[in-house]
Amino acid sequence: MFNIQSQTIQMPGGKDITIETGKLARQADGSIVLRCGDAMLLATVVANKDAKDGVDFLPLSVDYQEKFASAGKIPGSFQRREGRLSDNEILISRLIDRALRPIFPEDFHADVQVMVSLISSDPEVSPDALAALAASSAIAVSDIPFNGPISEVRVAKINGEYKVNPAISELADATMDLIVAGTAENLNMVEGECDEVSEIEMIEAMKIAHEAIRTQVAAQKALEAAVGSTEKREYSHETHDEALKEKMFKELYDEVYKVGAKGSANKNERKEGYKAILDAFIEPIEANEDDETDMYLVNKYFGEIKYKASRDLVLNERKRLDGRELTEIRPIECEVDYLPGAHGSAVFTRGETQSLSTTTVGTKMDEQLIDQAMYSGYSRFYLHYNFPGFSTGEVRPNRGASRREIGHGNLAQRSLKQVLPPDEDNPYTIRVVSDILESNGSSSMATVCAGCLSLMDAGIPISAPVSGIAMGLITDTESGKWAVLSDILGDEDHLGDMDFKVTGTEKGIVACQMDIKVEGLSFEILEQALNQAKEGRLHILGKMNEALAKPREEMKSHAPRAFTMKIDREFIGAVIGPGGKIIQEIQRESGATVNIEEVGNEGIVSIFATNGESMDMAKNRIKGIVAVPEVGTVYDAKVKSIQPFGAFCEFLPGKDGLLHISEISWERLPSMDGVFEVGEEIQVKLTEVDKKTGKFRLSRKVLLPRPPKPSQKEEEKK
Repeated sequence: MFNIQSQTIQMPGGKDITIETGKLARQADGSIVLRCGDAMLLATVVANKDAKDGVDFLPLSVDYQEKFASAGKIPGSFQRREGRLSDNEILISRLIDRALRPIFPEDFHADVQVMVSLISSDPEVSPDALAALAASSAIAVSDIPFNGPISEVRVAKINGEYKVNPAISELADATMDLIVAGTAENLNMVEGECDEVSEIEMIEAMKIAHEAIRTQVAAQKALEAAVGSTEKREYSHETHDEALKEKMFKELYDEVYKVGAKGSANKNERKEGYKAILDAFIEPIEANEDDETDMYLVNKYFGEIKYKASRDLVLNERKRLDGRELTEIRPIECEVDYLPGAHGSAVFTRGETQSLSTTTVGTKMDEQLIDQAMYSGYSRFYLHYNFPGFSTGEVRPNRGASRREIGHGNLAQRSLKQVLPPDEDNPYTIRVVSDILESNGSSSMATVCAGCLSLMDAGIPISAPVSGIAMGLITDTESGKWAVLSDILGDEDHLGDMDFKVTGTEKGIVACQMDIKVEGLSFEILEQALNQAKEGRLHILGKMNEALAKPREEMKSHAPRAFTMKIDREFIGAVIGPGGKIIQEIQRESGATVNIEEVGNEGIVSIFATNGESMDMAKNRIKGIVAVPEVGTVYDAKVKSIQPFGAFCEFLPGKDGLLHISEISWERLPSMDGVFEVGEEIQVKLTEVDKKTGKFRLSRKVLLPRPPKPSQKEEEKK
């Protein structure tokens, strides 16, 4: 029934990987079951035979999903089933997509759907480093045209040693954590975070990753040959009119080149210039009813003209579309404390790209709940990136965060996370939001810069400021010319061969994200891009420092202040009270927010308040509850009830003692009438704790001056 073929990949210092086909999902064009330890991934691919009319791109969709059953869990949603992809699943889907997309033939435009599911999990195996390998293997054993295979591995630097696909538990000590993808010849995708590493360390990690990628690609080719899928399907997804193409290049290339050579910093001005050229060419065609020129091809070839002219401008004249030098950064303006109502805010403008970022400081109750198949817990720092249509002058409905927005936000979050104080030193939950108000390239890097400034404006004690820059690349394989561009425009991203985002402090790199659109990226080019990025990064940091060089000493007056105290485990219940009565009462009366959690043998109490009076009231109340009464200590007490024999007084929260009538005054009191009122505050001294009953005995008279002894005559008179 089954024609099972498999290959085993031996990993350096890690668990072996097996890729198998022929048993599951046999009606898909290609399917693979990948196994590493107890982790198993099912990857499938299906592609339509024909392309849809008018499609001139690759309609590739990639979905990665973790089945909760893979970890023996039931989803926590209301319906108790897997729903829309989580942010983590979207991020892994993007890792697969970005590695696969540039490897398909440029003229292949049929719909392709790749689905990767985690069907069994291993607590020590991270599936994000295996998903692209599974997806590429599924394509390799299919008849879908593909210029791969590709693969993807994790390389981490742990205790000074580079490790490929280390165990999850080892990553806690990693100073570098990269996901690297590529073919046997070249790298085409890198993403990860670092602890202020050097450019040399990053290149070393990529080289080690590439060796492992070559081994995995060889295994896929062996499996492809065993299955007999080396012959790919024939397709014809493009029609061409070579005469029209030649005519358009001859008539329009020089005009398009001139528009780019003007070096205008205004992208709309360039758009209008290009539009005028195209409209002038189209006008006589539309005027002639007998002209059967395909307007789809006209627009397609005009795009190719812009593509070539813009690249030739860079390679031949070392000039860019906006007139800058190759290493020049666009003008930068920074402003902090822009929004008076926010806890922290900043506006970062670089050329025609602008981010308005805010930092909000919250309590433990504001933590983000994370419920995944492989991980459940809470996050106390999160960053949200919004990219509305008006930022590029477009009408676009707001349908929630797109995959791109989630990906860009994650890159900025990973960058800023590296400089935040550790959780044990930071009692706050922190949310950063970046709203992109203008965009012409590098909006994710503007988010890093604006987000960093807003954190410092909020008084968050980050270890060092972080800036980010996006690098581009133009190459020509025929002439061998190439140019690395600093701080790329949107057009340079679209027309270029690389988008390499690098973020870091003055000391080193903290995060990166690289996508390559062409084959052939030498380590020489990569090294220059990283060094050029360092120069640009430091320049941007200098501009940021002019606005705010370090975190503010104090938070804004309306931001919550935090106080953390440790209490003995036995007092946790006393602070909370039956059904939460005591802690709710403390919050209601003080206006502060109080959280308490058990950590080991201690209770960690976190108090958040916006003013000192509220904070002191909550602190004193809790300190009173957990205080151990000491004989001989003087307390401020409140009369709770009056009895014929004395008064019961609360001298510590929840602790009452008897103030006997004989201990109220040095003078003998005939009764309690008129001595005290309920609620009256007095000072008392704890004189005794009954060893059997634990009852407290109080005295007031010992705090009062003792009257002199009466003389003999006064005694005789009495």
